[in-house]
Amino acid sequence: VNQTSDTLQNLTVELATLGDLKLVEKPTPMTMAPHDFCNIKANVKVASTENGIIFGNIVYDISGAGSDRNCVVLNDIHIDIMDYIVPASCDDTEFRQMWAEFEWENKVAVNTNVSDLAEFLQHVIKITNMRCLTPEKALKGDCGFMAANMYAKSIFGENVLANLSIEKPAHLSKDSPVQGHIRIRAKSQGMALSMGDKINLSQKSIGKGQ
Repeated sequence: VNQTSDTLQNLTVELATLGDLKLVEKPTPMTMAPHDFCNIKANVKVASTENGIIFGNIVYDISGAGSDRNCVVLNDIHIDIMDYIVPASCDDTEFRQMWAEFEWENKVAVNTNVSDLAEFLQHVIKITNMRCLTPEKALKGDCGFMAANMYAKSIFGENVLANLSIEKPAHLSKDSPVQGHIRIRAKSQGMALSMGDKINLSQKSIGKGQ
């Protein structure tokens, strides 16, 4: 919306991307009369599953003015990997085969205030959109240790695996936080790193009422 009394010439939305994103075509420059409005669309191609950012500016000239071009900086648009991840299923043999084949691994240390093993597992499942492949009966009991395999796919057909290994040492108090790590494997480095970032960010909030 042009909220001024000036005619804005050569008004252009300039976009740039970070991550595996590609601007398909640049928006066409426009001229806006005083107090006029217009809609500008731009197509961005998402090539793979990883976090990304779209930056933008609006640049324009004022009709009759001899000054330099004017620029308005737009808020960044963050592309969340979770928009493309869905739970998936596979058997033990398929999981082991993919685990051996995938070359990128990201090992995330557990850093949480959560003191219950099962609660932490459910938190990880929720924030990663992954499916737990380990049978529920194998997760029951109170032995102070838990291991679980998880699996998800992207809408682009990419696979991501995770192995959670957590424990509560017997010598620690009942309210002490769980310890351990989560190993993430994927074919692409971007997928493995983005999923690890998602888990790390979520660990800062869990246990604080969120």
